[in-house]
Amino acid sequence: MTPALDTAALAQLFMAARTHSAWTADPVSDETLAELYALTRMGPTSANCSPARFVFVRTPEGKARLAPALSKGNLDKTMSAPVTVIAAWDTTFYEHLPTLFPHADAKSWFTSSPQAAHDTAFRNASLQAAYLMLAARSLGLDAGPMSGFDKAKLDAEFFAGTTWSANFLINLGHGDPAALHARLPRLAFEQACRLA
Repeated sequence: MTPALDTAALAQLFMAARTHSAWTADPVSDETLAELYALTRMGPTSANCSPARFVFVRTPEGKARLAPALSKGNLDKTMSAPVTVIAAWDTTFYEHLPTLFPHADAKSWFTSSPQAAHDTAFRNASLQAAYLMLAARSLGLDAGPMSGFDKAKLDAEFFAGTTWSANFLINLGHGDPAALHARLPRLAFEQACRLA
């Protein structure tokens, strides 16, 4: 049986972790981003389909390309973040299934149903992006996930001519705790859960 994480680990991942909008000047190395993906890719997806794709926007040139697609409320915090992740999915993720799920003809499950392919890709890529945020926290980084962008502009700028499609954005770095607001409430178990 796997032991539970200690309270310090749970605090780092959940209880003390916060969504950040202001960042210190501390950089995030490319080696850290590679380690981040190495952890993220190990999280489970249905039929090991692994549809998530990530663009780590970390240069001034990359941020300049990203800026026109951002909503006004997300511009400053994104420009100041050391890294902004475009969390996307590959609409033809199933092309990799002969390698990722070799013990069945899983590719045919999706080539015969565009709706199943879309739903599976979007659902599992969202799951993988959540793994990425937890992996970031486990590596000592802070995360700030965001909607609030023009998807058509973002896809045209970063994914033209590809099968990738943007889902949401995640700012990464070392958050400035002085800029945090009080933690917002969460729903109680009785409000959000049922036992069946």
